[in-house]
Amino acid sequence: MAQRSCQAIIIAAGHGTRMKSQKPKVLHKIAGLSMVGHVARNAQKAGVDHVSVVIGPDMDIVHKEAASMHPAVTAHVQTERLGTGHAVLAARSDLIDAKDDVIVLFGDTPLLRPETLTAMREKLAEGNDVVVLGFYSNEPDPYGRLLEENGNLIAIREAKDCTPEEFKVNFCNGGIMGFSGPKLLDLLGAIDNNNAQGEYYLTDTVEIAIQQGLKVTAIEAPEAELQGVNNRQHLAKVESTFQSQARAEAMTNGATLIAPETVFFAYDTELGQDVIIEPNVFFAPGVKISDNVEIRANSYLESATVAEGCVVGPYARLRPGAIIDKGAKIGNFVEIKKAHIEEGAKVNHLSYIGDARVGAKANIGAGTITCNYDGFDKFKTDIGAGAFIGSNTALVAPASIGDGAIIGAGSVITKPVGKDDLAVTRSKTFVKVGWAALFREKKKKKK
Repeated sequence: MAQRSCQAIIIAAGHGTRMKSQKPKVLHKIAGLSMVGHVARNAQKAGVDHVSVVIGPDMDIVHKEAASMHPAVTAHVQTERLGTGHAVLAARSDLIDAKDDVIVLFGDTPLLRPETLTAMREKLAEGNDVVVLGFYSNEPDPYGRLLEENGNLIAIREAKDCTPEEFKVNFCNGGIMGFSGPKLLDLLGAIDNNNAQGEYYLTDTVEIAIQQGLKVTAIEAPEAELQGVNNRQHLAKVESTFQSQARAEAMTNGATLIAPETVFFAYDTELGQDVIIEPNVFFAPGVKISDNVEIRANSYLESATVAEGCVVGPYARLRPGAIIDKGAKIGNFVEIKKAHIEEGAKVNHLSYIGDARVGAKANIGAGTITCNYDGFDKFKTDIGAGAFIGSNTALVAPASIGDGAIIGAGSVITKPVGKDDLAVTRSKTFVKVGWAALFREKKKKKK
């Protein structure tokens, strides 16, 4: 496709009424990202230069969410809700010098792929003035029908207005439409509200375009890709569809999922090849996993980077800022937060490491914690390469443990420990021979 400019209009003014929610509908999340964020992100991937997001009053947060996923977003407020055509006209100021291609999207249709948007743009590049996205359905009853004649789209007919023959058509309207930018304002201006609802329907542009002698066509997308969300049940269904697709893609690209239906991915999860993921693993946003990593059962990862050959879990939690270098091991019931675990280091069990560096090949014993917060400020702990931290140790930040140092089990470290030093802080052991037996005998006599 020759280089063409493109803009998208995202209609996102709906409240969360049917969601029974205090926040705008399009801010509800799929795979860790708001629905409108998905739409803006996929538009950016499809080469959209500019996004106009149509929002309701006091919904600037929707604008900010879209802007977090696309570098060029402007907001336009729709004060009255008078139909889809009216919503697009809210962005009139962006359409005066319209791009070559204009795609009208919906903020509650998050699964639309960039490849589908590209296919619509290709149809516009071929000389079509209006492109409608449709889908074939085995249960078409509630949907508007796309009516074709000799391979050309001639009308979009609402289900309630269909003749018996038209009602049998199973090519349905997906709502997404593409336009030749220079023609769009004229088409919008020709829409009237002469209907029972008194609204301006964007779909009317199809018959208007045909009357003006313009070229109109429809292309197909999978039904699942065009799922919209109006309530929490729809939200769960779309989440399920996303996860099924993400799992299939992960396995196709070389990851092993022992129990795929129990693994949940974020919208931006990155997996290398020969990764093994055991059951009940959850990836929140921002996770990057390199090749030959094993994520064991019941682990939770968020905004973390795991290098090649690492083992994480079972029952591990990697929190934001966790960086795990090549060959390191993070074991059961270990929590890592904003810490760099260097190559070959081991934190095998029952430990919390936060705001810290653990040097290469260091070994952190069970029950070790970094005491990094005093109730007001965070402090960093630095553990040198090859250091050995005995079990049940508390490292009170800012703590510094030198390379090769050994910390005795049960210690509370509050001062720097130098390279190759031994530090032990525990009470002197004393033994009273036979005391336990005498104690029990004494208690029995009292009874």
